[in-house]
Amino acid sequence: MIIKENIWIDPYKLNRTLHIYLPDNLEDGERLPVLYMFDGHNLFNDEDATYGTSWGIKDYLDQNNLRVMVVGLECSHEDNGRERLREFTPFTFDDEPWGHIEEKGISLINWMNTSLKKYIDNKYPTISDREHTYIGGSSMGGTMALYMAIMHSDIYSKAICVSPHIYPMYKDFKKILNHPMSPNTEVYISWGGWEYPEHYIFAVATDQNLQIIRALFKKPGVDVLPHCFKNDDHSEAAWRKELKVWMSELKIGQ
Repeated sequence: MIIKENIWIDPYKLNRTLHIYLPDNLEDGERLPVLYMFDGHNLFNDEDATYGTSWGIKDYLDQNNLRVMVVGLECSHEDNGRERLREFTPFTFDDEPWGHIEEKGISLINWMNTSLKKYIDNKYPTISDREHTYIGGSSMGGTMALYMAIMHSDIYSKAICVSPHIYPMYKDFKKILNHPMSPNTEVYISWGGWEYPEHYIFAVATDQNLQIIRALFKKPGVDVLPHCFKNDDHSEAAWRKELKVWMSELKIGQ
């Protein structure tokens, strides 16, 4: 089942929609791991998705009888998408064609780690420990998931970082790569060959991703699952195809 409900985001002083998946055949007394994700409107139903194609997560979980709760936070749709960038970045950056983007993501991360998680654990049948708490997203949501994997692995044991937008803020990411991470942390990172407007940028972005991956591999007890999909672009349609890869490799809901 899909549940839609509003939640108050205190640092932003506004309501935002949560898109929540629970198995239809939830058994009495059953408790579930929780995957928190960004861009909740793009996760389950095509009619809710920004560009008409969702990830199809509900169908995949139902068809494979995977036991997990998914909590998707809808993004801001204001200012032609620029407010989403502000809310979904842990670093201030400059980028074409968006220009200067001021960071508002740290306050959202802190709210998710505390208020949102507490709300979900109190209201729904969750398994609340870090072993059963995951974070994920794509594009800027993937950027946030990667930051949270590095800085808050005491809360999240698995991170799904699909096509994270690292290129304009790579220097900032380098500064946090020495942050200690909890053992038994898994990080899935992917990027596509057709995500970038020029081959040169693709090469640079690939090198940046690989440097981050190497740094994470050096951390005791941290496992990294890197994937470059050379024929895929930056879209929900591509990420829908990728769904079965990270679900399987991270053993989500198994």
